[in-house]
Amino acid sequence: MKVKDMTFDFSEKLYKSDYKIILGDTLENLKKIEDGKFDLIITSPPYNVGKEYETKKSIEKYLEEQAKVIEQLFRIMSSEGSICWQVGNYVKKGEIFPLDIYYYQIFKKYNLKLRNRIVWHFGHGLHASNRFSGRYETILWFTKTNKYIFNLDNVRVPAKYPGKRHFKGPKKGELSGNPKGKNPSDVWEIVIRDWENELWDIPNVKSNHPEKTEHPCQYPIELVERCVLALTNEGSWVLDPFAGVGSTMIAAIKNNRNAIGIEKKRKYVEITKQRIEKLYEGSLKVRPITQPIHKPSANDKVASTPIEWLNLKMFGTNK
Repeated sequence: MKVKDMTFDFSEKLYKSDYKIILGDTLENLKKIEDGKFDLIITSPPYNVGKEYETKKSIEKYLEEQAKVIEQLFRIMSSEGSICWQVGNYVKKGEIFPLDIYYYQIFKKYNLKLRNRIVWHFGHGLHASNRFSGRYETILWFTKTNKYIFNLDNVRVPAKYPGKRHFKGPKKGELSGNPKGKNPSDVWEIVIRDWENELWDIPNVKSNHPEKTEHPCQYPIELVERCVLALTNEGSWVLDPFAGVGSTMIAAIKNNRNAIGIEKKRKYVEITKQRIEKLYEGSLKVRPITQPIHKPSANDKVASTPIEWLNLKMFGTNK
């Protein structure tokens, strides 16, 4: 199935959502927000790798600054709220520093409870030459208390064996599954076919992705949307403290949640506004959450071994 640009008409639903995009420093603006406002805080913070929206510094200094942000996030989470923190790796002189491990210690200072460490797998990215090419990032899902919003039915997937029955015990012969579907694991693919295979295999936003903007590290709307559907209710408030070009806000608004985003670069705020306007108009291009990832057929030219490589094998050269 070929990936296509898709547009949707959300005009009727979107009038049920309030949203605000704030231009400015994350920490200073978080201090202005009242306690307990958000049922979900979800973001992909700067990785300290020297992108245009960050100044690269020592990992110790970087984490110290992020800890101050997390302190404020803990304060403004609702008692039934969640934080989803999506990160990759910090790389220094070819050495990998897995950021989720470093962040875990910070979150535990506030007695936040890790519910899942979710793996987001993607098929395309930078190619490494001195180590294996990285093809996944992680999402740390923490809750503030043991009583938290979790709408499992919103994200159930079809059972692989719906006719399976108990083979012994007091329920022998009765159906063992749930008619609404099964609970996906912490490693997911895309809804219906892909969640069933238990891998979050979502394309990252590269040049041919329908959601691509000029942001260098944009994450896909569907990655956020799964968390929004499972961890909030309609009318909940969702926050992205490092909003980028507004993917979190779009995922929240189109599902009748309220959203606030904070972003320090003016051009990204302007892009966010434009994307939300297009969402209201029904002209925003998004990748549907139910759409399978395109897999080339054997007849596709890009999937065939090029003649140059066949010649190399024929003559026994490794060049």
